[in-house]
Amino acid sequence: MLGGSVLTLALTGSSFATQATGQGVLASITGGLKQDEAKKIGTALDLIQSNYYQDVDRSKLVDGAINGMMQSLDDPYSSYMGKKTAEEFEETIEGSFSGIGAEVSSEDGNVVVVSPIKGSPAEKAGIRAKDVILTVNGESLHGLELNDAVSKIRGPKGSEAKLTIKRSGSTAPIEYSIVRGDVDVETVKAHMEPGKIGVIEITQFSLNTGERFKQELSKLEGEGMQGLVIDVRNNPGGVLSVVIDIAEQFVPKGKLIVQVEDKNKKRDQNLSKGSGKSYPVTLLMNKGSASASEILAGALQQSAGAKLMGENSFGKGTVQTSFSKQLGDGSLLKITIAKWLTPNGSWIHKKGIKPDIAVAQPDYFSVAPINKETTLKYNMNNTDIKSAQIMLDALGFKPGRKDGFFDQKTETSVKSFQKAQKLSESGSVDAKTAEALETELIKHIRDPKTDNQLKAGIAEVQKEIAAGASNH
Repeated sequence: MLGGSVLTLALTGSSFATQATGQGVLASITGGLKQDEAKKIGTALDLIQSNYYQDVDRSKLVDGAINGMMQSLDDPYSSYMGKKTAEEFEETIEGSFSGIGAEVSSEDGNVVVVSPIKGSPAEKAGIRAKDVILTVNGESLHGLELNDAVSKIRGPKGSEAKLTIKRSGSTAPIEYSIVRGDVDVETVKAHMEPGKIGVIEITQFSLNTGERFKQELSKLEGEGMQGLVIDVRNNPGGVLSVVIDIAEQFVPKGKLIVQVEDKNKKRDQNLSKGSGKSYPVTLLMNKGSASASEILAGALQQSAGAKLMGENSFGKGTVQTSFSKQLGDGSLLKITIAKWLTPNGSWIHKKGIKPDIAVAQPDYFSVAPINKETTLKYNMNNTDIKSAQIMLDALGFKPGRKDGFFDQKTETSVKSFQKAQKLSESGSVDAKTAEALETELIKHIRDPKTDNQLKAGIAEVQKEIAAGASNH
């Protein structure tokens, strides 16, 4: 989606960011090379330039040395970005960019999806959190420096990115064709459900998100809202000060929102200056909820009595800050400078936060796309047929089984679907039928009536409203 790695928990504009000149948390980062270190690196540079069998670009060597330093940290969230990539990264913090719309990080030489952005080309195509991107347009991404991998995923609006994905639970790689587009992120969406239950969805924590959240919350409260569902599913994170600002509206004064701990175990505790809310709050999360989303989940659960619902979150418990002015040429270093802890002191890194109430989505939410190169027919048996059967079943065309064997009932089900779509009623799943199935399934998934987690979140708030009323 963007230049650089995952849109990690950035310190932009936060109370901690004021230390970025080299005090407190960042004191250990300042200071240059010792004389013998500078001599060693300078000698290596000269030896390469003098002896390498081709001309070399000196600036590429310097960039490579810095990239090497960052890679040696073995931290997917610390990275070096050249000028162009740094500009793209800043765009994402501001909330608009172009690409496929999927946050990625680097793990063991692999490019791993943290989360597809809601409404982006990647999400519409069916990309999931934890997917490993193996190739883009036939080029392998394995072992590439993350910025190089990201530049291959990015591309002009309207161009096609053919991705090969490895997904846990799928034996064979899955192929996706995604048309790149502008991803202008409206980070906050809100509506009122029957029974005066508000729903606010936050897709990422950009610089304008805090203000937008306040506006939408105030509007819902003005309409007599009695309970709230906050939805941070597939929200990969963002700016620390913004998530603190949002949490503060629910966490009573003096209670902890988040703790940030530096390498010397010194903790900065962020206490709420807010007043809390009288109505019940539920937060929806899934494995694509990362970083700032997890801070909000931890703060609401542990300091505001909110219920967490859905799936285990991603598990990113570190804080990054960006250094660009110090480098002086438009490039940028993003460095992990601390870890963050929930109010009760838990470090959720690589573990995530468990929901209070686990709610899974139906199987068709995570079904793999169908390979369009082979026509699926009667008496065949494979995973593509299984995907087709799951889709048919979800859309109400009862194939009678979902195990990958193409029997007569499946054929009848395919014919019924083809008739409904005004396609040739062959009973076989050709490329046109497969595309129509996937298109209809995406529409079905986007219908709030099929969203188990949202329905459960609303039901939980209704239950708490009723319980509160009976106590009065």
